[in-house]
Amino acid sequence: MPKIKEKRMEEVRTFENTFDWHDYNSKNPFPKGSWNADIFKNENPIVLELACGKGEYSTGLAKLYPDKNFVGFDLKGNRLWVGAQRALDRELENVRFFRAYIDHLDQFFKKEEVSDIWIIFPDPQLKKDRKKLTSPKFLKLYRPLLKSGATINLKTDSQELYEFTKEVIEEQNLQLLRDIKDVHKECPDDPELSIKTYYEKMHLEKGKLIKFISFRP
Repeated sequence: MPKIKEKRMEEVRTFENTFDWHDYNSKNPFPKGSWNADIFKNENPIVLELACGKGEYSTGLAKLYPDKNFVGFDLKGNRLWVGAQRALDRELENVRFFRAYIDHLDQFFKKEEVSDIWIIFPDPQLKKDRKKLTSPKFLKLYRPLLKSGATINLKTDSQELYEFTKEVIEEQNLQLLRDIKDVHKECPDDPELSIKTYYEKMHLEKGKLIKFISFRP
């Protein structure tokens, strides 16, 4: 592992805006239900970004919506370092990062503690449908944590993941809110969808279309 990655993975565990699942266990569980009262110290809605990478969306949305709280999840500590450092540099007090497996979300949030979920350019998992973050397996994980009326938002360059998600929405009779096949053509001025991640910029340079789906589970 390159030295800079090792250094960042060590550093990010010391950041005041970052948590690491290694610090919690059965004897020292994460205090679920504490996000508003003890961590953000307000009653604003809590929004998750899953597989957040370098945190461009978490920090971008946090800047757009100072009246909401954002938590970015990813397993790559060196990537989280970038987002966490950006949030600290910009003094964004309404964003945190968590290094953990997404499968473990229910260890960190109580029932109906989350207002919305964003999934931005996740690994499309072309060979394993059950690993897709919009699969029935993951929706089953998300549902108890979501407040009534919460939304799940997917932004992707993957045609397969886009079509798969639409099939899941139809099969499970979920409420489709937005279905955009070409984000930058159809919604060029949408402030939420105009946020660009490192990977999105790469996809656009290759001429790929960026798709967006929002639905209510």
